[in-house]
Amino acid sequence: MGGPRRVGSRNRARTLMGRSSDLKYVGRNGAMRWLAVSVVALALVGSASGQATQRRARRETNAARKARIDRTINDTYSHRYEVFGGGGYMRFRSGETTKRNNEVTWAANGTYFLSQKFGVVADARGMFGNANATINNIYGVYRPQINEYTFMGGGSYRFYAHEKTALSVQALGGVGWGIFSGGSKAIPSTALGIWPDGFKPAFSLGVSADYNFYPNLAFRVTPTYVATTFGSSSVQNNLGVNAGIIYRFGRQK
Repeated sequence: MGGPRRVGSRNRARTLMGRSSDLKYVGRNGAMRWLAVSVVALALVGSASGQATQRRARRETNAARKARIDRTINDTYSHRYEVFGGGGYMRFRSGETTKRNNEVTWAANGTYFLSQKFGVVADARGMFGNANATINNIYGVYRPQINEYTFMGGGSYRFYAHEKTALSVQALGGVGWGIFSGGSKAIPSTALGIWPDGFKPAFSLGVSADYNFYPNLAFRVTPTYVATTFGSSSVQNNLGVNAGIIYRFGRQK
């Protein structure tokens, strides 16, 4: 009688211990699952928060950059005065029937700005080269040196202005001074088929491209058209280019 009871008791004890172990295993697995889910959720929340912070920082950075560019543009183009000095090249027609000749040039001008777009310009230039005299002339002089100078005034309009670059157009008018007999060995320039010495009206159009090193210092390139009237009834259409340095100073009120 006692033997079967003890065996049954032991079996029940074993069953209870197995159930307890199963419950502990299930509890541990559940806790691990909840822990994993919590870690993933925290990671997702942290990632979303980090992305939102980055977007805010990017917006703030872009806004700060735009404000800096705007300040630089205003600082650059609010100067009252601008002076330019440089040189370049021009193709010049030295006589009614002569071929065009190459000339080296210097150019200088000053601009008084009425606003950030409009300015009043005073301009002076000099051109130097050797004319193509009439072939087989009796004097045997075929490449005499000639000089021209222009003194003009007019307006400038800056139609594009950015932090580092700007574009403007100039329209000028004034007087041209031709010295065509200085290098012809006392031979009148007209005897060589070249324009006579003298002062005549001159006009110019140009488009300038500026690259700013600093708000007050820039490099400029200006393709230019220069019309001179040294002949008795003709206009010389001359094309060239000048390049040089701009210095800005003073402030518009």
